[in-house]
Amino acid sequence: METIASVLWGWVVHPVTWVTAVAWLCADFLKVLILKLRYGVTDWRRAFGTGGMPSSHAAFISALATCIALTEGLRSPIFGLALGMAILTSVDAAGLRRSAGLQAEVLNQIVEDLYKGRKVKPPRVKETLGHTPLEVLAGAALGFLVAYLIFPGPRPLL
Repeated sequence: METIASVLWGWVVHPVTWVTAVAWLCADFLKVLILKLRYGVTDWRRAFGTGGMPSSHAAFISALATCIALTEGLRSPIFGLALGMAILTSVDAAGLRRSAGLQAEVLNQIVEDLYKGRKVKPPRVKETLGHTPLEVLAGAALGFLVAYLIFPGPRPLL
């Protein structure tokens, strides 16, 4: 009988786990690098924040779907599930979360106008919640490339 520790260790060292983590971290560090190149600002908080170029959520889920495709093939039900999750995650990032971020910008402006000239100001609502379609596409492409290039498993695809 396996111990909980051995099961957890098996999960940590499993190629799918570390390949998806590498894709996510690559996207997060690219956010910081792009911000530095574009604006000359180094902000490490952006590495693990929401929003920005490229989408780390899209990179993670597309790397996961790619690893499953490479392991199980494109015709497997588990790949269908992973692809569905990738589409859902991407649509959510570019749709619902992006809309919430735009509404947060409007809300912050309204609150700023209401409290203009007062000593007490409420905290601002976070505005960078979602992604543009280009940021999601870049994250998905990054996740695919990372998984395709470094995943060590079998590659039956069909």
